[in-house]
Amino acid sequence: MIKLIVILGIIVIAVLYAVSIYNRLVKLKNLVQEAWSSIDVMLKKRHDLIPNLVETVKGYATHERETLENVTKARNLAVGADSVEGKEIAEKNLNQAMVNLFAVAEQYPDLKANANFQQLQAELSSIENDIEKSRRYYNGTVRENNTLVESFPSNIVANMYKFEKAKFFELENIAEREVPTVKF
Repeated sequence: MIKLIVILGIIVIAVLYAVSIYNRLVKLKNLVQEAWSSIDVMLKKRHDLIPNLVETVKGYATHERETLENVTKARNLAVGADSVEGKEIAEKNLNQAMVNLFAVAEQYPDLKANANFQQLQAELSSIENDIEKSRRYYNGTVRENNTLVESFPSNIVANMYKFEKAKFFELENIAEREVPTVKF
């Protein structure tokens, strides 16, 4: 009788532990999704700001059509990207196009002094900081999720219920990991 009670106790403890792991996996999966949503919101804010910036520059730099078109094209690709990998590539291209846009703006002192341009630049800088914070939060939740998915014994529960590792949101070039500084 005592053996049966001990065995049942061990089984109950194992089941409760497995349920606890499952609930933690669900929580982390939801945190990863929430963090990704936060990045998406920040990127959308940036994508919405870029056309205004392009229009402001366009008024001053009418002969810089190719640069302006490249920014618009890169923005449209970034808006259309739907996976973590796609967003990484699209944002890398958009960042480069924006650096080129600011290099063009550097050639026009009246543009640099324009209040609308300065306000848009300040908003863009603020959004870039928010994106950086969102990326850090996302990558932190991905790290926690991936650790639990790969660690023993939680990997057994994760494999049973098809929980998968999430992809980190990283930039390939180390120099691109920092927010570009633009001087006017």
